[in-house]
Amino acid sequence: MANECLRNYWLMKSEPDVFGILDLKNAPNQTTMWEGVRNYEARNFMRDQMKVGDGVLFYHSNDKPPHIAGTAYVDSVSYADPSQFDVSSEYFDPKATKEQPIWYLVNIKLERIFDQPVHRNRLLEDPICNEMMLFKRNRLSITPVSSEEWMAIHQLAHVKPKR
Repeated sequence: MANECLRNYWLMKSEPDVFGILDLKNAPNQTTMWEGVRNYEARNFMRDQMKVGDGVLFYHSNDKPPHIAGTAYVDSVSYADPSQFDVSSEYFDPKATKEQPIWYLVNIKLERIFDQPVHRNRLLEDPICNEMMLFKRNRLSITPVSSEEWMAIHQLAHVKPKR
């Protein structure tokens, strides 16, 4: 198999009262910029590793219970997060310039909303998913997901992956 056929998978956290999967569903073209990431490791995942077509698990953090609400996919190459230049934005960074941006993002596009969200406790009970980076590096808003974890989560959601 050629390397360009390989797909990466990611878990991206969002608080549903800030921007949930239903907000993504209602966004123009069901697409959004994944703006406001201000962690260097998460930024590096978007800037250096994410590719168009990569799968995304849309995770509702800070919910009761926290859960994977559905899937999306990376819909753009990385580019400078425009909020870092906007003085009225909570994500403004005075050290960033258009010539030397600090923060990057990708666009994601909705793929599906799970009829049965996969709750965090269910992930912890699963022998494949309980080793996810989500549970090792809980503070990161973006974490890699293995293809085995991707498949297991779809089984837990009782759906087949679309891609």
